Amino acid sequence: MRASAPRRKQRTTASMRTGVVLLTTAAVMSSAGCFGSSEDPSRSGPSRGGKHAEGPAWNTRPSSIASLGDSITRGFDACSVLSDCPRVSWSTGSDVDSLAQRLRSGARSWNYAKTGAVMADLPGQMEAAATRKPQLVTVMIGSNDACRDSVADMTPTDEFRSVFTSALTRLRREVPKTQVYVASVPDLKRLWSQGRKNVLGRQIWKLGICPSMLKDSDAMDAASTERRQRVDDQVDDYNKVLKDVCGKDPLCRYDDAVHKYRFTERELSKWDWFHPSKAGQQRLAAMAYRRITSP
Repeated sequence: MRASAPRRKQRTTASMRTGVVLLTTAAVMSSAGCFGSSEDPSRSGPSRGGKHAEGPAWNTRPSSIASLGDSITRGFDACSVLSDCPRVSWSTGSDVDSLAQRLRSGARSWNYAKTGAVMADLPGQMEAAATRKPQLVTVMIGSNDACRDSVADMTPTDEFRSVFTSALTRLRREVPKTQVYVASVPDLKRLWSQGRKNVLGRQIWKLGICPSMLKDSDAMDAASTERRQRVDDQVDDYNKVLKDVCGKDPLCRYDDAVHKYRFTERELSKWDWFHPSKAGQQRLAAMAYRRITSP
């Protein structure tokens, strides 16, 4: 049954009044911040106050790379016994499918890593890298801070944190827009477990490679087991520092894949069964490439 004209008019007027009340209420609540922002949080852009809601966007295709770190980044024992081979470095090598090759930035890449380097050497490497103004800096360091003559000589965690923070701050001051990729410290205990199966590798270890973990590699007494566990725990602490400090910088990406990865026999040096072989270097490059190029 149709409503009469007067009744329809009354309903229309009531609806209009209700709509005005709702709109007014919504406006008041919105201005008071009762509703969440309708802006897409994944999109960067200035806020009403003129400040950017997020930091600078990550560039997944940097065109220049400076690599920092220790013997792993120098390709130690990958080409010949007890010698560097930077041309097969996972970061900037030219004779392997390195990160630089994958990103097609090999023409503009520099390797400032040094065999035997510890965290205390990183600020100097950072300073040298900053002069090149690279778009990306790769860092893989910390193994030698744990690989000392004894567990008592390992770099204290607080010192490790202080120096790493200082190095990253120095880089950011010199080149504010440079991105940083920080690889986790490899699992030294797992490398010991893998390499101790090889007779030649155990002999090379006696020359002084990571003695805190690798000396008396066949010993399974309580003291040796405890020693290796202390080194393993220290590596875990280092990785927590790297993750935490890097996480506070919007242009730094930490990668725990290196520590988690189980290197195969083929991916370890045939001379020391501890450092990555050419195949191992390429595996490191693949991990870094995946992390750097992810959205």
